[in-house]
Amino acid sequence: MNREIYDWGKTLLDYAIPAGVLLITIGIGLGLRYFLFRFLRAHAARTATKIDDILITSLRVPIIFWFIILGLDLASKTVPFSDAILKAIDKAMLVLWITSLTMATASFAINVIKEYAHRFATRLAATGVIQTTVGISIYVLGALFILDLLGVSITPIITALGIGGLAVALALQDTLSNLIAGFHITMSGTVRVGDYIKLDSGAEGYVQDVGWRSTTIRQLSNNLVIVPNLKLSQSIITNYHLPIPQLSVLIPFSVSYDTDVDFVEKVVVEEAKAAAEVIPGLLTDPEPFVRFIPGFGESALQFTLICQVREFVDQYAVQHEIRKRILKRFRKEGIRIPFPTQLIYLSDARPPVGDSTQGAK
Repeated sequence: MNREIYDWGKTLLDYAIPAGVLLITIGIGLGLRYFLFRFLRAHAARTATKIDDILITSLRVPIIFWFIILGLDLASKTVPFSDAILKAIDKAMLVLWITSLTMATASFAINVIKEYAHRFATRLAATGVIQTTVGISIYVLGALFILDLLGVSITPIITALGIGGLAVALALQDTLSNLIAGFHITMSGTVRVGDYIKLDSGAEGYVQDVGWRSTTIRQLSNNLVIVPNLKLSQSIITNYHLPIPQLSVLIPFSVSYDTDVDFVEKVVVEEAKAAAEVIPGLLTDPEPFVRFIPGFGESALQFTLICQVREFVDQYAVQHEIRKRILKRFRKEGIRIPFPTQLIYLSDARPPVGDSTQGAK
């Protein structure tokens, strides 16, 4: 048979052989995949690390494509193609295999970063900028392998990209500014994923992601605020998680002037310590304390209870519960919380003699 031209008019058997090889290879591959993943899942269940679980997730789909590529390659060997066509098919199968392997590697790397980002003190890996950079780097390496396999010289490509990069930089100036600002924000560590921040514009909430173009902030109302990275880098930011998430909460209260100040201090501290045992987020170390600040008011003695909470949002529930406890205890102890009062002194003094108003009709 002439291997230069394949006669597609051959018998059904000529078509059945490559199809059979393909189907048998895929069937065997699916069977091996079932037992392999069953073994890996059993092994992953006995380990504390998440690496094996991520590996299973990353390989679940690509391994099917690998068996399909293998089946296509073996099936092509049963067809009397020319050596040149067979070499082209082999090269194409290798390109497909490298592409799928690159995708699986990128997925594995990004998922590992997401899973273990909390172990980094600066939480750099949790940002979209870092994950995107890692993914693009792996895809670029895969593309370079494919170009090398195809015999394409990358030097002219790099040169063209260098020249064209200037035009692209001018056209995408705002986008590149946001990208560079995103890297700056991420690498500086002043704003991290999971931090509660407040901008000088008044927007505040948890940092959900620092992307390549913008930063996403989730407000307590579950609304999202999208801030361009360049704007964020130029803003005055209050980060309530730095240097530590622990926060001091000031709760002012007032009592009447005839109250024993030492007794008031003792009562309020007792309630605050008791509340720390049952209110989530209220810390016992350091212990709550009371200060006679701001001091003497117009109609009351003014105190401030100072306690520590775990993080910014815990203060709302803590203030709510402690104020209720203080009010109940004051009523029980007979401590009066005064309302503003004024004393008005009336004088019956007559106007002096010669006053122009005297004798007015």
